[in-house]
Amino acid sequence: MANIVGMIGCTHVPAIGGAVAKGLQQDPYWAPFFAGFPHAHAWLREARPDHVVVIYNDHGLNFFLDNLPTFAVGAAESYRNSDEGWGIPSLGDFAGDARLSWHLIESLVADEFDIASCQRMLVDHAFSLPVSLLWPGDGAAKIRAVPVAYNTVQHPLPSPRRCYKLGQAIGRALASYPEEHRVVLLATGGLSHQLDGTRAGFVNQAFDKECIDSLLTDPAALTRYSVLDLIEKAGNQGVEVMGWLAARAALGPHVRQVYWNYHLPISNTASGLWVLENQA
Repeated sequence: MANIVGMIGCTHVPAIGGAVAKGLQQDPYWAPFFAGFPHAHAWLREARPDHVVVIYNDHGLNFFLDNLPTFAVGAAESYRNSDEGWGIPSLGDFAGDARLSWHLIESLVADEFDIASCQRMLVDHAFSLPVSLLWPGDGAAKIRAVPVAYNTVQHPLPSPRRCYKLGQAIGRALASYPEEHRVVLLATGGLSHQLDGTRAGFVNQAFDKECIDSLLTDPAALTRYSVLDLIEKAGNQGVEVMGWLAARAALGPHVRQVYWNYHLPISNTASGLWVLENQA
């Protein structure tokens, strides 16, 4: 059985990659964000995960409007990061685990989720930046990843309730895996932000706090919101909090908050780094 050790929530703004490439981690604008990662590194050394399930949203690198699945799971032995512009250098390949991926896919389909299974899959900044920041140096090449992408671009989007149920199903799938692994869930994106339209730059700190408080103690409470509710309260791109909801749902009911860092703004985004330990 795979042991879920906890989850990490992490912002995936492309400008973070540009800041790393330019060595701006100590710049006053960036330092409060990067200051959180040593705390996450310390917890990861103690938790010793060997696999990470990354719940994220693709930004047109792997899927586009003409072919955009609601949920897609990578089933490859490695995942290539491709150049996206934004001053982000392309990173090396990330290791996968096709055996674990196929178990997850088969379990999710048995749980009545219609999954796109991807034996070849590119990964964009939403995957590569958080993974490389949490496992710096050669660590990102050693941790074995299962990418789980969900649609936040082309309406209709999956509802918060559907994402919550997806996370629960992922938790059941990992619990039924016959091999012993230590797995961490990584949700990337969010928190509240809007990049376009008349509300460009919109951030809702009060709703961000509500989300984190709910995810800590009563994650199912967020399923009362519709997608349109989330857009109103968190901005067009704030729907990415559904990834955090899915990751939290994969954990047990009892968790311990290890670390929380909230910083405003990074490229018009309310940024967060959140570490939760499973207390199963």
